[in-house]
Amino acid sequence: MFVAIFSIILVLIDQFSKYLVKTNLQGESEIVLIKDFLRLYYIENRGAAFGILQNSRTLFAIITVIVLIILLIFLIKNYRRIPKIYLISISLLIGGTIGNFIDRIRLHYVIDFISMKFFGYNFAIFNFADVFIVVGTILISIGIILHDNPPRENKNVSK
Repeated sequence: MFVAIFSIILVLIDQFSKYLVKTNLQGESEIVLIKDFLRLYYIENRGAAFGILQNSRTLFAIITVIVLIILLIFLIKNYRRIPKIYLISISLLIGGTIGNFIDRIRLHYVIDFISMKFFGYNFAIFNFADVFIVVGTILISIGIILHDNPPRENKNVSK
């Protein structure tokens, strides 16, 4: 139940932020939040991460459905045994995936609007769904490192 509620909240956050951006920034100039670091502006992304695979909507739909099915099967089979970090991670992945999927189905593109600059270089423009997916992936990685890899004994130590 936690995963479902948290995922729904994340989808709502993502979709509401995209609604605000489309309503207030489409056709407008950028909004600088932190000079030379963070700005907001409206862009329609018809591709995947970093704009690759432009206009591959059917491919994205198939991949999205497959990923969601795999995550749901994993959850159903293992829910009571999954550590909390994985439940949070999976919620982030599901919420982010569904958030962008809604855009692809409804609009035929994903609304991106967050632009960051690091060390003078522009980073890819993204949205909250993308953030949820990246943070979910990072948390899964941390979980694997901390939870699924018990400390090894050093067998080379002389007795």
